Amino acid sequence: MADELVRRVLGLPPDQQSTSLLGGAGLDEVVTVLDLRAGRVLVDLACGRGGYGLEIARRSGCRVVGVDFSAVAIEHARRRARVLRLADRADFRVGELTATGLSAASADAVLVVDSLQFAEPLPDALQECRRILRPGGRVIVTCWEALDADDERLSPRLRQLDLGRQLPRAGFVDVEVVDKPGWRLAEQALWQEALTIEAGNDAAMRSMQDEAQRMLATFDGLRRVLATARAPHSTKVSPP
Repeated sequence: MADELVRRVLGLPPDQQSTSLLGGAGLDEVVTVLDLRAGRVLVDLACGRGGYGLEIARRSGCRVVGVDFSAVAIEHARRRARVLRLADRADFRVGELTATGLSAASADAVLVVDSLQFAEPLPDALQECRRILRPGGRVIVTCWEALDADDERLSPRLRQLDLGRQLPRAGFVDVEVVDKPGWRLAEQALWQEALTIEAGNDAAMRSMQDEAQRMLATFDGLRRVLATARAPHSTKVSPP
């Protein structure tokens, strides 16, 4: 029930299995910005069940490497890749945002959807993205940032995000952080509709309703952003 609600309200493909709040319009924009093609490698960090990386691979023909701390999620992503007949272009493995286990300069692009705030510490995760990117490779981050970093209603994890400053400090260039108010309105609609549903014994739906109450209580304190940046055109990379 929760999956169906997310797909419908956020406008995701009918078979999309999402573990975040990036909607269909946002996914379309990410695919366009990535501009990947066959033979390129996309690393989907904190990939969850693999939904976004697999969808991008299906659309672009690229190869996807998904990394997540959850072995359960990784196994689910592997099964999903087989169902979608993408197993030959998909590799899912257990790892951390700050320690992916991937080789230096092995990715053409890195995607982090709605999960960078969970990195400990956050600067190490950005440096890891930089390490695994080839020179000139692109990183894309979707997340939320606090309108006021001193707003104590918000999670400290969210209050720490300031990608306009943090991406350059991690060595990235051509940094852009763009507000996405339309994405934010779609999220608001999702949370509001979730609270109108009779959840019954659906544990996932009840969990979503709990999250909806928390998110709507602080909704006015966050902005939705899409951040893009590039690794410098240099042969120097940090050692693995």
